[in-house]
Amino acid sequence: MSRQRGGLFDDLLPGIRVGVDMDGVLADFNSGWMTRYNAEFGTALEAAMVDRWDGLHSLTHFGSMDEFWAWAQGEGRSTFRDAPPLPGAIEAVTRIGRRHRVVIVSSKFDWAIPDSLAWLADHRVPAREVHFLWDKALAGCDIYLDDAPYQLQELRDRQPEAVVCRMVHPWNEPLAGVIDVHSWEEFEDVVERVAAEREASR
Repeated sequence: MSRQRGGLFDDLLPGIRVGVDMDGVLADFNSGWMTRYNAEFGTALEAAMVDRWDGLHSLTHFGSMDEFWAWAQGEGRSTFRDAPPLPGAIEAVTRIGRRHRVVIVSSKFDWAIPDSLAWLADHRVPAREVHFLWDKALAGCDIYLDDAPYQLQELRDRQPEAVVCRMVHPWNEPLAGVIDVHSWEEFEDVVERVAAEREASR
């Protein structure tokens, strides 16, 4: 039988494993939850106000992140379902998916998983694999794109053969050994460079 893209022999196609985080990388989680929060509480929060990791509650009336997450669950529809895509994300990941294996690697609470899967389907993300992991190194990708400071450090330290990229945001800082990207267009360039290098070394 001949190999065909999108068929039974997809695993044999050339390309690399591209590990992509969701919130802060594919999805604009902050705009999503703030839209709901503003509507419910009459505030005027904007995504640009977020400047540190794991401190979202400080922008709200909630006393802790536990309280924030309890609210974010919603009643049958969490804030993860309604986050808009980040600019250029869906178009870029679709292009990448035509040449490489897109692997979604996201850390999620159990209650957030159904809405996260629905979000990927809503936006037709061409993921060949979806992993909800706290330990993202287990996904075994050739290249990762993430925004969480602790995840970037863990991936760099535990996946020395992988290329780790930081989606630059105010809540993360440069890390030695991690490539900074400011847009999905920049990340596409890195993916193609890494793919060419991997192919040349075979």
